[in-house]
Amino acid sequence: MTIALAATVAVAATAVVSGFGMVGSSAEERDANGRLDVVASFYPLEYLAKTIGGSHVQVTDLTAPGVEPHDLELSPKQVAAVGEADLVLQLKGFQPAVDAAVKQAAPAHVTDAAALSPLVEHSGTGEDGHDHGGADAPDPHIWLDPSRYAAVAEGVGARLATADPAHAAAYRANTEALTAKLKALDADFRTGLKNCAGKDFLTSHAAFGYLADAYGLHQISVSGIDPEAEPSAARLAEVKREAREHGVSTVFTETLASPKLAETLAKELGLKTAVLDPLEGVGNGHDYFSVMHANLRALQDALGCTA
Repeated sequence: MTIALAATVAVAATAVVSGFGMVGSSAEERDANGRLDVVASFYPLEYLAKTIGGSHVQVTDLTAPGVEPHDLELSPKQVAAVGEADLVLQLKGFQPAVDAAVKQAAPAHVTDAAALSPLVEHSGTGEDGHDHGGADAPDPHIWLDPSRYAAVAEGVGARLATADPAHAAAYRANTEALTAKLKALDADFRTGLKNCAGKDFLTSHAAFGYLADAYGLHQISVSGIDPEAEPSAARLAEVKREAREHGVSTVFTETLASPKLAETLAKELGLKTAVLDPLEGVGNGHDYFSVMHANLRALQDALGCTA
């Protein structure tokens, strides 16, 4: 399923107008330096808030770099920060601790990224169409499709502009610049993955369904949406069969999850290992675009793509 950038941006704009209402712009909604206090639940939303908000926002990320966001636990101080924030950016259903904090602290204004780019199901399905790596659930990893991420960016930009009309022009300009970069990234993926020897790639968990849909690829995953789910012996046998049948060359590991199972699988099948980063926690001087370009290069190498 290829999602066009223009269509997702239009959906985002409509969702902001109809789904969220208006955000107040009183003097209380500023820090000591006159900035909006924004709390983001994890890296992809923090990146949007900082990139679009610039110097006009103070952004707190609830998930520190290197921490698996699915497993996040919040301190009382962090829960209090959620309640005191002018705007909370979350992906409802992705981090139970954040969902609980929003319910408990009841911040005045919350934006759910899933309302800006509706989720679909991408579980760890095998060729029989049944889930083998965790219960069917909406796939939260919308940021791995640049077009869907652009829709979320449009929504965040619109929400900031409504919250802070004095700097609305800056938010709009920053949103336009970011979505232009995302459109260029989408074009890089389309071009880079157009001429490939294969279309099937093997991952440790089913984080890359939106990316696969966008670029005509097929994700084979050991585990389902939940990276902590233990695959059954039957699922492992099926993964091995699919990998052999589709000529898979590489088993992809992740930055925040243990690579042991993937490495064992690669050894048994005589395959290479490489990293495909789901961008759930980015640090060490990298950002969304540098990691996504690294992902593109990793996929090109694994799939035998040519320019």
